[in-house]
Amino acid sequence: MQRQRIARELEKLASAPPTGISVAPRDDKLNFLEAQMIGPDNTPYKNGVFKVQLQISEKYPFSPPIVKFLTKVYHPNIDDNGRVCMDLTKLPPKGCWRPTVGLEGVLIAVRMLLESPNADDPLMVDIADEYNNTYSEFVKKAQMYTEKYAC
Repeated sequence: MQRQRIARELEKLASAPPTGISVAPRDDKLNFLEAQMIGPDNTPYKNGVFKVQLQISEKYPFSPPIVKFLTKVYHPNIDDNGRVCMDLTKLPPKGCWRPTVGLEGVLIAVRMLLESPNADDPLMVDIADEYNNTYSEFVKKAQMYTEKYAC
């Protein structure tokens, strides 16, 4: 049942991909997916191509996929190991995952996080402080990371 759902979601993502996102199974395994995201316009991530891995547990869709950036990114909600801090990928009561969200919802939310960082709930406190207090310095560093690692 789980494999059928993942296959169905991947078919939908292939036939009607969300803006700036593509996804495919890694090594033909449905429990590891690799997505590519184009950095949103009007952000320091513009023109970057970011690789993101989704690890899907056997409990999916009742537990969220684990999301990890494979491309280094300078962001308050993404740490140096690529882990992502986002409520949507956590189970209640701390998070807001629901089985109805699905892979497309997670991928869209991750790309939106690039567009609108949540500096009030950071994984990287120093980057969040920079984002809040010296935004121009944050933008300069995020653009530098994008050029170095995502282009």
